Amino acid sequence: MSGFAAIEAEPAALGNPAEAVDGIAVARLYGEPLFALPTDLYIPPDALEVFLEAFEGPLDLLLYLIRKQNFNILDIPMASVTRQYLAYIEQIRRTNLELASDYLLMAAMLIEIKSRMLLPPRKTADGKEAEDPRAELVRRLVEYEQMKQAAARLDALPLLGRDFLRAQVAVDDTLATRLPDVSPADLREAWTDLMRRASLVQHHRISREQLSVREHMSMLLRGLSGRRFAIFEELFEAERGPEVLVVTFIALLELAREHLIEVTQAEAFAPIYVRLAYQTS
Repeated sequence: MSGFAAIEAEPAALGNPAEAVDGIAVARLYGEPLFALPTDLYIPPDALEVFLEAFEGPLDLLLYLIRKQNFNILDIPMASVTRQYLAYIEQIRRTNLELASDYLLMAAMLIEIKSRMLLPPRKTADGKEAEDPRAELVRRLVEYEQMKQAAARLDALPLLGRDFLRAQVAVDDTLATRLPDVSPADLREAWTDLMRRASLVQHHRISREQLSVREHMSMLLRGLSGRRFAIFEELFEAERGPEVLVVTFIALLELAREHLIEVTQAEAFAPIYVRLAYQTS
């Protein structure tokens, strides 16, 4: 609820036409001559309103009157506060009777409390002093003030959409296709498949062969030179036996560790491709 007082604007008394300005026009409006007075110039009484202090209810108004004059909320001067409260109700009653009715109940409570304070205090059945008539009102005012202060602290917190906006960045993924990285598990499965195939085509020959990892690294680089990419399995010679496969695999890992080759895979369970790292296309 908001309390307000209305300033009434009485209709202008037009009467007879005013004396002519410059012998022809009756008035000037923004420097322009006006040759006839308007016939529909009327401002209703409630067109102009001056809003006073805004209150959210009877307790809010009562708390405002107490805090404005630095009264002790535990020792409210009921006569002074009641007079000011009734004066405010009289202002809003003239323009908004429905709004005033919400405040009349509190006014009746204030008058009742003041009348009880004028009467001699009565002792209770057990002989104790009666409770201060203002005690219940004070409790409600204290609780209301605490809730109002808590609401003000919550409102002061940063609010999304009011105090700040969430940053949003649009990223176009269609510009560059980023292939997923090949995990060690993928290489292990590919190696297991190679060993399984090698066991099917190997020959039982007893021979002694000097195998060099560096030599196989050079062979792999020469084999990849001039090629866009090569399938992982094509780099191995399964018919030469497990020994050559092991050395070739170690050479492949060394080249990958030294960033001389790239091992990629388009998606899960797709073929693994190998190409030179310094190759542009």
